[in-house]
Amino acid sequence: MARSSDPAFRGSRPFRPAARGDRRLGAPSPSVPNQPDPPPERFNAARHLLAGNTARRGEKPALILVGEGGRETRYSFAEIDRSVRSLAAGLLDLGLAPGSRVMIRMGNEPAYLLVYFAALAAGLIAMPSSPQLTPAEASFLMEDSGAAAVALGAGQAVEPDHAAGRVVLRPDDIARMLRTEPLPDYADTAAADPAYLIYTSGTTSRPKGVLHAHRAIWGRRPMHDHWLGLTEGDIVLHAGTMNWTYTLGVGIMDPWARGATAVLYNGPRDPGVWPRLIETQRATLFAAVPSVFRQLLKYADLGRQDLSSLRHGVTAGEALSATLLEEWQEATGKPLYEALGMSEISTYISSGPTVPVKPGSPGKPQPGRHVAILPVEGDPAPLPAGETGLLAVHRSDPGLMLGYWNRPEEEAAIFRGEWFVGGDLAEFDDDGYLWFHGRADDVMNAFGYRVSPGEVESVLIQHPAVHEVAVAEIAVRDDIRVIAAFIVPEPGTNPSKTELDSHCAGRLAPYKQPREYRIVEALPRTPNGKVQRKRLAAASGRPAG
Repeated sequence: MARSSDPAFRGSRPFRPAARGDRRLGAPSPSVPNQPDPPPERFNAARHLLAGNTARRGEKPALILVGEGGRETRYSFAEIDRSVRSLAAGLLDLGLAPGSRVMIRMGNEPAYLLVYFAALAAGLIAMPSSPQLTPAEASFLMEDSGAAAVALGAGQAVEPDHAAGRVVLRPDDIARMLRTEPLPDYADTAAADPAYLIYTSGTTSRPKGVLHAHRAIWGRRPMHDHWLGLTEGDIVLHAGTMNWTYTLGVGIMDPWARGATAVLYNGPRDPGVWPRLIETQRATLFAAVPSVFRQLLKYADLGRQDLSSLRHGVTAGEALSATLLEEWQEATGKPLYEALGMSEISTYISSGPTVPVKPGSPGKPQPGRHVAILPVEGDPAPLPAGETGLLAVHRSDPGLMLGYWNRPEEEAAIFRGEWFVGGDLAEFDDDGYLWFHGRADDVMNAFGYRVSPGEVESVLIQHPAVHEVAVAEIAVRDDIRVIAAFIVPEPGTNPSKTELDSHCAGRLAPYKQPREYRIVEALPRTPNGKVQRKRLAAASGRPAG
Protein backbone atom coordinates (compact mmCIF):
# COMPACT_ATOMS: atom_id res chain seq x y z
CA MET A 1 0.00 0.00 0.00
CA ALA A 2 1.40 3.39 -0.98
CA ARG A 3 0.77 6.47 1.17
CA SER A 4 -2.60 8.10 0.56
CA SER A 5 -5.33 9.80 2.56
CA ASP A 6 -8.15 7.62 3.82
CA PRO A 7 -11.50 8.18 2.06
CA ALA A 8 -14.19 9.80 4.16
CA PHE A 9 -16.55 7.35 5.82
CA ARG A 10 -19.96 7.21 4.24
CA GLY A 11 -22.90 6.13 6.34
CA SER A 12 -24.48 2.81 5.45
CA ARG A 13 -28.11 2.03 4.75
CA PRO A 14 -30.21 0.12 7.29
CA PHE A 15 -30.20 -3.60 6.62
CA ARG A 16 -33.37 -4.91 5.05
CA PRO A 17 -33.75 -8.69 5.04
CA ALA A 18 -34.48 -10.21 1.67
CA ALA A 19 -38.06 -11.09 0.89
CA ARG A 20 -39.53 -14.34 2.16
CA GLY A 21 -38.49 -17.21 -0.06
CA ASP A 22 -35.30 -15.48 -1.26
CA ARG A 23 -32.85 -18.30 -1.90
CA ARG A 24 -30.04 -16.33 -0.25
CA LEU A 25 -31.67 -17.00 3.09
CA GLY A 26 -30.80 -20.66 3.02
CA ALA A 27 -34.22 -21.97 2.01
CA PRO A 28 -34.23 -25.76 1.53
CA SER A 29 -33.73 -26.86 -2.04
CA PRO A 30 -35.48 -30.01 -3.26
CA SER A 31 -32.55 -30.67 -5.59
CA VAL A 32 -29.94 -30.94 -2.80
CA PRO A 33 -29.37 -34.40 -1.26
CA ASN A 34 -28.70 -35.17 2.40
CA GLN A 35 -29.92 -31.87 3.80
CA PRO A 36 -30.46 -31.59 7.56
CA ASP A 37 -34.03 -31.11 8.74
CA PRO A 38 -35.07 -27.46 8.38
CA PRO A 39 -35.77 -25.53 11.59
CA PRO A 40 -39.34 -24.74 12.60
CA GLU A 41 -40.65 -21.64 10.85
CA ARG A 42 -41.11 -19.82 14.19
CA PHE A 43 -37.85 -20.22 16.05
CA ASN A 44 -35.91 -18.20 18.63
CA ALA A 45 -32.31 -19.28 19.28
CA ALA A 46 -32.30 -18.16 22.92
CA ARG A 47 -35.54 -20.03 23.64
CA HIS A 48 -34.14 -23.10 21.88
CA LEU A 49 -31.08 -23.13 24.15
CA LEU A 50 -32.64 -22.11 27.48
CA ALA A 51 -36.37 -22.76 27.78
CA GLY A 52 -36.26 -26.53 27.27
CA ASN A 53 -33.21 -26.96 29.50
CA THR A 54 -34.90 -24.94 32.25
CA ALA A 55 -38.01 -27.11 32.05
CA ARG A 56 -36.11 -30.43 32.03
CA ARG A 57 -32.94 -29.73 34.03
CA GLY A 58 -33.35 -26.28 35.57
CA GLU A 59 -31.03 -26.81 38.55
CA LYS A 60 -28.22 -28.36 36.50
CA PRO A 61 -25.13 -26.15 36.06
CA ALA A 62 -25.29 -24.48 32.66
CA LEU A 63 -22.08 -22.49 33.16
CA ILE A 64 -19.17 -22.84 35.56
CA LEU A 65 -16.93 -19.79 35.53
CA VAL A 66 -13.54 -20.39 37.14
CA GLY A 67 -11.36 -17.52 38.27
CA GLU A 68 -7.98 -16.98 39.87
CA GLY A 69 -7.02 -19.59 42.46
CA GLY A 70 -9.72 -21.97 41.26
CA ARG A 71 -12.55 -19.79 42.63
CA GLU A 72 -15.69 -20.82 40.78
CA THR A 73 -19.19 -19.48 40.25
CA ARG A 74 -21.98 -21.75 39.03
CA TYR A 75 -25.04 -20.68 37.10
CA SER A 76 -27.94 -23.10 36.62
CA PHE A 77 -30.04 -23.20 33.48
CA ALA A 78 -32.94 -21.72 35.47
CA GLU A 79 -30.77 -18.82 36.69
CA ILE A 80 -29.48 -18.08 33.20
CA ASP A 81 -32.99 -18.28 31.77
CA ARG A 82 -34.46 -15.84 34.30
CA SER A 83 -31.53 -13.39 34.02
CA VAL A 84 -31.73 -13.40 30.23
CA ARG A 85 -35.47 -12.71 30.23
CA SER A 86 -35.05 -9.95 32.84
CA LEU A 87 -32.37 -8.26 30.75
CA ALA A 88 -34.51 -8.71 27.63
CA ALA A 89 -37.39 -6.92 29.39
CA GLY A 90 -35.00 -4.15 30.41
CA LEU A 91 -33.76 -3.72 26.84
CA LEU A 92 -37.30 -3.45 25.53
CA ASP A 93 -38.16 -0.93 28.27
CA LEU A 94 -35.51 1.31 26.72
CA GLY A 95 -37.67 1.60 23.62
CA LEU A 96 -35.35 -0.37 21.33
CA ALA A 97 -37.17 -1.40 18.17
CA PRO A 98 -37.11 -4.99 16.84
CA GLY A 99 -33.92 -5.58 14.90
CA SER A 100 -31.94 -2.87 16.74
CA ARG A 101 -28.27 -3.71 17.12
CA VAL A 102 -26.89 -4.07 20.65
CA MET A 103 -23.09 -3.88 20.67
CA ILE A 104 -21.41 -5.77 23.51
CA ARG A 105 -18.11 -4.24 24.58
CA MET A 106 -17.07 -6.30 27.59
CA GLY A 107 -14.32 -8.50 28.88
CA ASN A 108 -14.58 -12.12 29.90
CA GLU A 109 -17.47 -11.68 32.36
CA PRO A 110 -20.88 -13.35 32.85
CA ALA A 111 -22.80 -10.24 31.79
CA TYR A 112 -21.38 -10.70 28.30
CA LEU A 113 -23.36 -13.88 27.80
CA LEU A 114 -26.46 -12.52 29.50
CA VAL A 115 -26.63 -9.44 27.27
CA TYR A 116 -25.94 -11.53 24.17
CA PHE A 117 -28.81 -13.94 24.80
CA ALA A 118 -31.07 -11.18 26.13
CA ALA A 119 -30.80 -9.38 22.80
CA LEU A 120 -31.89 -12.56 20.99
CA ALA A 121 -34.66 -13.15 23.53
CA ALA A 122 -36.00 -9.64 22.93
CA GLY A 123 -35.97 -9.87 19.12
CA LEU A 124 -32.97 -7.54 18.86
CA ILE A 125 -29.63 -8.22 17.14
CA ALA A 126 -26.67 -9.03 19.40
CA MET A 127 -23.32 -7.69 18.23
CA PRO A 128 -20.32 -9.24 20.03
CA SER A 129 -17.01 -7.39 19.90
CA SER A 130 -13.54 -7.90 21.28
CA PRO A 131 -12.34 -5.87 24.28
CA GLN A 132 -8.96 -5.76 22.52
CA LEU A 133 -10.33 -3.33 19.93
CA THR A 134 -8.96 0.19 20.07
CA PRO A 135 -11.44 3.05 20.57
CA ALA A 136 -11.21 3.89 16.87
CA GLU A 137 -11.88 0.28 15.84
CA ALA A 138 -14.85 0.03 18.21
CA SER A 139 -16.23 3.36 16.99
CA PHE A 140 -16.12 2.15 13.39
CA LEU A 141 -18.21 -0.90 14.31
CA MET A 142 -20.77 1.28 16.08
CA GLU A 143 -21.12 3.58 13.09
CA ASP A 144 -21.08 0.88 10.44
CA SER A 145 -23.68 -1.24 12.23
CA GLY A 146 -25.83 1.68 13.33
CA ALA A 147 -25.83 0.21 16.85
CA ALA A 148 -28.71 1.59 18.91
CA ALA A 149 -27.21 0.49 22.23
CA VAL A 150 -23.76 -0.33 23.60
CA ALA A 151 -23.34 -2.53 26.68
CA LEU A 152 -20.08 -1.83 28.51
CA GLY A 153 -18.12 -3.97 30.90
CA ALA A 154 -15.66 -2.93 33.58
CA GLY A 155 -12.93 -0.72 32.15
CA GLN A 156 -14.63 -0.29 28.77
CA ALA A 157 -15.71 3.07 27.36
CA VAL A 158 -17.31 4.74 24.37
CA GLU A 159 -15.88 7.79 22.68
CA PRO A 160 -18.15 10.79 23.52
CA ASP A 161 -18.76 11.56 19.85
CA HIS A 162 -20.07 8.04 19.32
CA ALA A 163 -22.17 7.86 22.48
CA ALA A 164 -24.49 10.59 21.22
CA GLY A 165 -27.80 9.19 20.06
CA ARG A 166 -27.11 5.75 21.51
CA VAL A 167 -28.14 4.03 24.70
CA VAL A 168 -24.99 3.37 26.73
CA LEU A 169 -25.41 0.63 29.32
CA ARG A 170 -22.76 0.58 32.04
CA PRO A 171 -22.30 -2.21 34.61
CA ASP A 172 -24.63 -0.51 37.12
CA ASP A 173 -27.33 -0.20 34.45
CA ILE A 174 -27.06 -3.88 33.60
CA ALA A 175 -27.19 -4.84 37.29
CA ARG A 176 -30.35 -2.77 37.69
CA MET A 177 -31.96 -4.34 34.60
CA LEU A 178 -31.29 -7.80 36.02
CA ARG A 179 -33.81 -6.93 38.72
CA THR A 180 -36.47 -6.20 36.10
CA GLU A 181 -39.52 -8.48 35.98
CA PRO A 182 -38.61 -11.06 33.32
CA LEU A 183 -40.36 -11.35 30.00
CA PRO A 184 -43.02 -14.08 30.22
CA ASP A 185 -41.70 -15.62 27.00
CA TYR A 186 -39.06 -15.19 24.33
CA ALA A 187 -39.72 -13.07 21.25
CA ASP A 188 -41.77 -14.83 18.59
CA THR A 189 -39.13 -14.65 15.87
CA ALA A 190 -38.93 -16.49 12.59
CA ALA A 191 -36.03 -18.85 11.99
CA ALA A 192 -34.78 -16.52 9.23
CA ASP A 193 -35.01 -13.33 11.33
CA PRO A 194 -31.64 -11.66 12.12
CA ALA A 195 -30.19 -12.70 15.49
CA TYR A 196 -26.55 -11.65 15.70
CA LEU A 197 -23.99 -9.62 13.79
CA ILE A 198 -20.28 -10.39 13.95
CA TYR A 199 -17.50 -8.41 12.33
CA THR A 200 -14.70 -10.14 10.52
CA SER A 201 -11.85 -9.09 8.28
CA GLY A 202 -12.31 -9.42 4.56
CA THR A 203 -10.18 -8.43 1.61
CA THR A 204 -10.85 -4.71 2.18
CA SER A 205 -9.20 -2.45 4.74
CA ARG A 206 -12.32 -2.34 6.95
CA PRO A 207 -14.02 -5.20 8.82
CA LYS A 208 -17.40 -6.30 7.49
CA GLY A 209 -20.45 -7.44 9.38
CA VAL A 210 -21.65 -11.03 8.97
CA LEU A 211 -25.35 -11.25 9.79
CA HIS A 212 -26.73 -14.56 11.09
CA ALA A 213 -30.30 -15.66 11.64
CA HIS A 214 -31.84 -17.44 14.63
CA ARG A 215 -31.68 -20.64 12.58
CA ALA A 216 -27.84 -20.59 12.78
CA ILE A 217 -27.88 -22.60 16.01
CA TRP A 218 -30.08 -25.19 14.30
CA GLY A 219 -27.55 -25.30 11.48
CA ARG A 220 -24.82 -26.27 13.95
CA ARG A 221 -26.44 -29.63 14.73
CA PRO A 222 -24.27 -31.70 12.33
CA MET A 223 -21.16 -30.78 14.28
CA HIS A 224 -22.67 -31.90 17.60
CA ASP A 225 -22.45 -35.59 16.68
CA HIS A 226 -19.78 -35.65 14.02
CA TRP A 227 -17.11 -33.27 15.40
CA LEU A 228 -17.81 -32.72 19.09
CA GLY A 229 -19.60 -35.96 19.92
CA LEU A 230 -21.71 -34.02 22.44
CA THR A 231 -24.04 -35.63 24.96
CA GLU A 232 -26.14 -34.29 27.82
CA GLY A 233 -23.62 -35.60 30.32
CA ASP A 234 -20.62 -33.74 28.91
CA ILE A 235 -18.62 -31.01 30.64
CA VAL A 236 -17.07 -28.81 27.95
CA LEU A 237 -14.01 -26.70 28.80
CA HIS A 238 -13.16 -24.00 26.25
CA ALA A 239 -9.86 -22.12 26.39
CA GLY A 240 -11.25 -19.01 24.65
CA THR A 241 -12.93 -15.90 25.97
CA MET A 242 -16.64 -15.11 25.71
CA ASN A 243 -16.30 -12.40 23.06
CA TRP A 244 -14.88 -14.85 20.50
CA THR A 245 -17.45 -16.55 18.28
CA TYR A 246 -15.52 -19.84 18.57
CA THR A 247 -16.13 -19.69 22.33
CA LEU A 248 -19.73 -18.51 22.05
CA GLY A 249 -20.48 -21.33 19.64
CA VAL A 250 -18.45 -24.36 20.73
CA GLY A 251 -17.98 -23.27 24.34
CA ILE A 252 -21.55 -22.18 25.14
CA MET A 253 -24.25 -22.66 22.50
CA ASP A 254 -23.29 -26.18 21.45
CA PRO A 255 -23.15 -27.62 24.99
CA TRP A 256 -26.45 -25.92 25.89
CA ALA A 257 -28.06 -27.28 22.71
CA ARG A 258 -27.44 -30.76 24.16
CA GLY A 259 -28.12 -29.91 27.82
CA ALA A 260 -24.42 -30.16 28.70
CA THR A 261 -22.39 -27.98 31.08
CA ALA A 262 -19.99 -25.28 29.83
CA VAL A 263 -16.80 -24.34 31.71
CA LEU A 264 -14.92 -21.10 31.03
CA TYR A 265 -11.94 -19.51 32.74
CA ASN A 266 -11.38 -15.81 33.42
CA GLY A 267 -8.29 -15.84 35.60
CA PRO A 268 -4.61 -15.29 34.75
CA ARG A 269 -3.50 -17.20 31.68
CA ASP A 270 -0.75 -19.79 31.75
CA PRO A 271 -0.53 -23.10 29.88
CA GLY A 272 -0.66 -25.13 33.09
CA VAL A 273 -4.14 -23.91 33.99
CA TRP A 274 -5.87 -26.03 31.34
CA PRO A 275 -4.80 -29.50 32.55
CA ARG A 276 -5.57 -28.39 36.11
CA LEU A 277 -9.08 -27.37 35.05
CA ILE A 278 -9.61 -30.64 33.16
CA GLU A 279 -8.79 -32.48 36.38
CA THR A 280 -10.73 -30.33 38.87
CA GLN A 281 -13.83 -29.86 36.67
CA ARG A 282 -13.73 -33.44 35.31
CA ALA A 283 -14.00 -32.00 31.81
CA THR A 284 -14.88 -34.50 29.11
CA LEU A 285 -14.16 -32.24 26.09
CA PHE A 286 -11.48 -29.56 25.78
CA ALA A 287 -11.67 -27.00 22.96
CA ALA A 288 -8.90 -24.63 21.90
CA VAL A 289 -6.87 -23.43 18.92
CA PRO A 290 -3.80 -25.49 17.93
CA SER A 291 -1.41 -22.94 19.47
CA VAL A 292 -2.91 -23.68 22.93
CA PHE A 293 -2.33 -27.41 22.50
CA ARG A 294 1.22 -26.59 21.37
CA GLN A 295 1.82 -24.50 24.52
CA LEU A 296 0.45 -27.29 26.70
CA LEU A 297 2.94 -29.75 25.28
CA LYS A 298 5.83 -27.32 25.63
CA TYR A 299 5.21 -25.70 29.01
CA ALA A 300 2.68 -27.75 31.00
CA ASP A 301 3.54 -30.91 32.92
CA LEU A 302 0.69 -33.05 31.60
CA GLY A 303 1.81 -36.02 33.69
CA ARG A 304 1.02 -34.22 36.96
CA GLN A 305 -2.72 -33.94 36.30
CA ASP A 306 -5.41 -36.59 36.11
CA LEU A 307 -6.82 -36.33 32.57
CA SER A 308 -8.85 -39.54 32.78
CA SER A 309 -12.17 -37.69 32.45
CA LEU A 310 -11.16 -36.21 29.07
CA ARG A 311 -12.68 -38.09 26.15
CA HIS A 312 -11.07 -35.98 23.42
CA GLY A 313 -9.92 -32.52 22.43
CA VAL A 314 -11.26 -30.43 19.56
CA THR A 315 -9.52 -27.67 17.68
CA ALA A 316 -10.31 -25.08 15.02
CA GLY A 317 -9.23 -21.62 13.93
CA GLU A 318 -5.81 -22.67 12.61
CA ALA A 319 -4.57 -25.68 10.69
CA LEU A 320 -3.59 -28.61 12.90
CA SER A 321 -0.20 -29.95 11.83
CA ALA A 322 0.37 -33.69 11.68
CA THR A 323 3.35 -33.23 14.02
CA LEU A 324 1.28 -31.51 16.72
CA LEU A 325 -1.45 -34.13 16.40
CA GLU A 326 1.06 -36.94 16.89
CA GLU A 327 2.75 -35.25 19.86
CA TRP A 328 -0.58 -34.62 21.60
CA GLN A 329 -1.76 -38.19 21.16
CA GLU A 330 1.57 -39.59 22.38
CA ALA A 331 1.58 -37.33 25.44
CA THR A 332 -2.06 -37.85 26.49
CA GLY A 333 -3.42 -40.89 24.71
CA LYS A 334 -6.46 -38.79 23.80
CA PRO A 335 -7.85 -38.12 20.30
CA LEU A 336 -7.74 -34.60 18.90
CA TYR A 337 -10.37 -33.71 16.32
CA GLU A 338 -9.97 -30.80 13.93
CA ALA A 339 -12.61 -28.72 12.14
CA LEU A 340 -12.54 -26.19 9.33
CA GLY A 341 -15.00 -23.32 9.26
CA MET A 342 -15.46 -19.59 8.91
CA SER A 343 -17.53 -16.76 10.33
CA GLU A 344 -20.10 -17.07 7.56
CA ILE A 345 -21.08 -20.66 8.36
CA SER A 346 -19.03 -21.87 11.34
CA THR A 347 -17.43 -25.32 11.06
CA TYR A 348 -18.63 -27.71 8.38
CA ILE A 349 -15.60 -29.94 7.68
CA SER A 350 -14.30 -32.07 10.54
CA SER A 351 -12.95 -35.29 11.90
CA GLY A 352 -14.58 -36.70 15.01
CA PRO A 353 -16.11 -39.75 16.66
CA THR A 354 -17.77 -40.75 13.38
CA VAL A 355 -14.91 -39.70 11.05
CA PRO A 356 -11.45 -41.18 11.70
CA VAL A 357 -8.57 -38.71 11.73
CA LYS A 358 -6.34 -38.54 8.67
CA PRO A 359 -3.27 -36.48 9.70
CA GLY A 360 -2.91 -33.29 7.68
CA SER A 361 -6.60 -33.17 6.69
CA PRO A 362 -9.30 -31.38 8.73
CA GLY A 363 -11.68 -34.23 7.85
CA LYS A 364 -14.79 -34.69 5.75
CA PRO A 365 -17.98 -32.65 5.23
CA GLN A 366 -20.27 -33.27 8.19
CA PRO A 367 -23.27 -35.46 7.30
CA GLY A 368 -26.13 -33.26 6.21
CA ARG A 369 -23.80 -30.66 4.66
CA HIS A 370 -23.72 -30.23 0.90
CA VAL A 371 -20.12 -29.25 0.12
CA ALA A 372 -18.26 -29.17 -3.19
CA ILE A 373 -15.06 -28.04 -4.90
CA LEU A 374 -15.78 -25.60 -7.74
CA PRO A 375 -13.54 -24.38 -10.56
CA VAL A 376 -11.78 -21.12 -9.77
CA GLU A 377 -13.33 -19.65 -12.89
CA GLY A 378 -16.15 -20.61 -15.20
CA ASP A 379 -19.28 -22.66 -14.65
CA PRO A 380 -19.83 -23.61 -10.97
CA ALA A 381 -19.99 -27.35 -11.62
CA PRO A 382 -18.48 -29.48 -8.80
CA LEU A 383 -15.06 -30.92 -9.58
CA PRO A 384 -14.16 -34.60 -9.11
CA ALA A 385 -11.86 -35.90 -6.36
CA GLY A 386 -8.22 -34.97 -6.81
CA GLU A 387 -8.82 -31.60 -8.48
CA THR A 388 -8.09 -28.33 -6.69
CA GLY A 389 -10.60 -25.50 -6.70
CA LEU A 390 -12.68 -23.29 -4.45
CA LEU A 391 -14.35 -24.83 -1.41
CA ALA A 392 -18.09 -24.14 -1.54
CA VAL A 393 -21.20 -24.78 0.57
CA HIS A 394 -24.70 -24.93 -0.87
CA ARG A 395 -26.79 -21.88 -0.03
CA SER A 396 -29.55 -24.05 1.43
CA ASP A 397 -27.48 -24.80 4.55
CA PRO A 398 -29.41 -23.39 7.56
CA GLY A 399 -26.12 -22.40 9.19
CA LEU A 400 -25.20 -20.05 6.37
CA MET A 401 -25.26 -16.33 7.07
CA LEU A 402 -28.09 -14.07 5.91
CA GLY A 403 -25.54 -11.84 4.24
CA TYR A 404 -22.96 -9.09 4.72
CA TRP A 405 -24.13 -5.97 6.52
CA ASN A 406 -24.72 -3.32 3.85
CA ARG A 407 -22.04 -4.80 1.56
CA PRO A 408 -24.12 -5.97 -1.43
CA GLU A 409 -21.13 -5.92 -3.77
CA GLU A 410 -19.10 -8.24 -1.52
CA GLU A 411 -22.12 -10.46 -0.91
CA ALA A 412 -22.70 -10.85 -4.64
CA ALA A 413 -19.05 -11.76 -5.14
CA ILE A 414 -19.15 -14.79 -2.85
CA PHE A 415 -22.22 -16.48 -4.34
CA ARG A 416 -21.81 -18.44 -7.55
CA GLY A 417 -25.16 -19.78 -8.61
CA GLU A 418 -26.44 -21.95 -5.74
CA TRP A 419 -23.09 -21.97 -3.95
CA PHE A 420 -21.43 -19.87 -1.23
CA VAL A 421 -17.71 -19.66 -1.99
CA GLY A 422 -15.54 -18.50 0.89
CA GLY A 423 -12.16 -18.20 -0.82
CA ASP A 424 -10.44 -21.40 0.41
CA LEU A 425 -8.54 -23.47 -2.16
CA ALA A 426 -8.85 -27.20 -1.52
CA GLU A 427 -9.44 -30.66 -2.96
CA PHE A 428 -11.15 -33.87 -1.86
CA ASP A 429 -9.28 -37.16 -2.02
CA ASP A 430 -10.83 -40.46 -3.09
CA ASP A 431 -11.87 -41.18 0.52
CA GLY A 432 -13.75 -37.88 0.81
CA TYR A 433 -11.17 -36.12 3.00
CA LEU A 434 -10.44 -32.45 2.39
CA TRP A 435 -6.95 -31.14 1.73
CA PHE A 436 -6.52 -27.42 2.25
CA HIS A 437 -4.30 -25.41 -0.15
CA GLY A 438 -4.55 -21.90 1.30
CA ARG A 439 -6.61 -18.87 0.35
CA ALA A 440 -7.51 -17.61 -3.08
CA ASP A 441 -7.54 -14.09 -1.59
CA ASP A 442 -5.08 -12.42 0.77
CA VAL A 443 -6.91 -12.82 4.09
CA MET A 444 -4.53 -13.93 6.86
CA ASN A 445 -5.17 -16.21 9.82
CA ALA A 446 -3.55 -14.92 13.01
CA PHE A 447 -4.01 -17.37 15.89
CA GLY A 448 -7.56 -18.15 14.80
CA TYR A 449 -8.57 -14.59 13.83
CA ARG A 450 -9.08 -13.57 10.22
CA VAL A 451 -7.14 -10.39 9.50
CA SER A 452 -7.15 -8.27 6.35
CA PRO A 453 -3.70 -7.17 5.09
CA GLY A 454 -5.31 -3.93 3.93
CA GLU A 455 -6.45 -3.07 7.45
CA VAL A 456 -2.92 -3.45 8.85
CA GLU A 457 -1.37 -1.63 5.88
CA SER A 458 -3.73 1.32 6.25
CA VAL A 459 -2.37 1.84 9.78
CA LEU A 460 1.33 1.38 8.99
CA ILE A 461 1.24 3.73 6.00
CA GLN A 462 0.36 6.55 8.41
CA HIS A 463 3.79 6.27 10.04
CA PRO A 464 5.97 9.12 8.76
CA ALA A 465 8.92 6.81 8.03
CA VAL A 466 6.88 4.36 5.93
CA HIS A 467 6.82 5.08 2.21
CA GLU A 468 5.26 1.79 1.08
CA VAL A 469 4.13 -1.29 2.95
CA ALA A 470 2.69 -4.71 2.23
CA VAL A 471 1.56 -7.22 4.83
CA ALA A 472 1.41 -11.01 4.53
CA GLU A 473 1.34 -14.15 6.61
CA ILE A 474 4.69 -15.98 6.77
CA ALA A 475 5.88 -19.26 8.29
CA VAL A 476 8.38 -19.00 11.14
CA ARG A 477 8.18 -22.75 11.81
CA ASP A 478 6.53 -25.66 10.10
CA ASP A 479 3.38 -25.22 12.21
CA ILE A 480 3.53 -21.52 13.16
CA ARG A 481 2.62 -18.59 10.93
CA VAL A 482 2.69 -14.91 11.89
CA ILE A 483 1.79 -11.55 10.38
CA ALA A 484 4.78 -9.77 8.85
CA ALA A 485 5.04 -6.24 7.43
CA PHE A 486 7.41 -5.52 4.54
CA ILE A 487 8.32 -1.85 4.55
CA VAL A 488 9.95 0.46 2.03
CA PRO A 489 11.08 3.38 4.24
CA GLU A 490 10.97 7.04 3.35
CA PRO A 491 14.39 8.23 2.08
CA GLY A 492 16.75 8.99 4.93
CA THR A 493 14.71 7.13 7.57
CA ASN A 494 15.26 3.83 9.36
CA PRO A 495 12.13 2.88 11.36
CA SER A 496 12.78 0.54 14.29
CA LYS A 497 10.64 -2.38 15.43
CA THR A 498 10.02 -0.58 18.72
CA GLU A 499 8.55 2.52 17.11
CA LEU A 500 6.53 0.50 14.60
CA ASP A 501 5.13 -1.65 17.41
CA SER A 502 4.24 1.49 19.35
CA HIS A 503 2.55 3.01 16.30
CA CYS A 504 0.39 -0.09 15.75
CA ALA A 505 -0.41 -0.61 19.43
CA GLY A 506 -2.71 2.39 19.65
CA ARG A 507 -4.45 1.70 16.36
CA LEU A 508 -4.85 -2.07 16.01
CA ALA A 509 -6.10 -4.82 18.29
CA PRO A 510 -3.14 -6.93 19.50
CA TYR A 511 -4.03 -9.93 17.34
CA LYS A 512 -3.85 -7.74 14.20
CA GLN A 513 -0.40 -6.31 14.95
CA PRO A 514 2.61 -7.60 12.95
CA ARG A 515 5.03 -9.84 14.80
CA GLU A 516 7.83 -9.14 12.32
CA TYR A 517 8.91 -6.12 10.28
CA ARG A 518 11.27 -6.37 7.32
CA ILE A 519 12.89 -3.42 5.59
CA VAL A 520 13.03 -3.89 1.80
CA GLU A 521 14.16 -1.75 -1.11
CA ALA A 522 11.05 -2.48 -3.16
CA LEU A 523 7.88 -4.57 -3.01
CA PRO A 524 7.50 -7.42 -5.53
CA ARG A 525 4.92 -6.40 -8.13
CA THR A 526 3.22 -7.71 -11.23
CA PRO A 527 3.81 -5.97 -14.60
CA ASN A 528 0.59 -4.05 -13.87
CA GLY A 529 1.98 -2.78 -10.57
CA LYS A 530 -0.01 -4.96 -8.15
CA VAL A 531 1.83 -6.21 -5.07
CA GLN A 532 2.49 -9.96 -5.22
CA ARG A 533 1.88 -10.96 -1.63
CA LYS A 534 2.79 -14.59 -2.19
CA ARG A 535 6.33 -13.47 -3.09
CA LEU A 536 6.81 -11.29 -0.04
CA ALA A 537 8.26 -14.02 2.17
CA ALA A 538 11.09 -14.48 -0.36
CA ALA A 539 11.75 -10.73 -0.65
CA SER A 540 15.32 -9.80 0.30
CA GLY A 541 15.44 -7.44 3.26
CA ARG A 542 16.56 -7.02 6.84
CA PRO A 543 14.69 -7.03 10.13
CA ALA A 544 13.69 -3.60 11.41
CA GLY A 545 16.24 -2.54 14.03
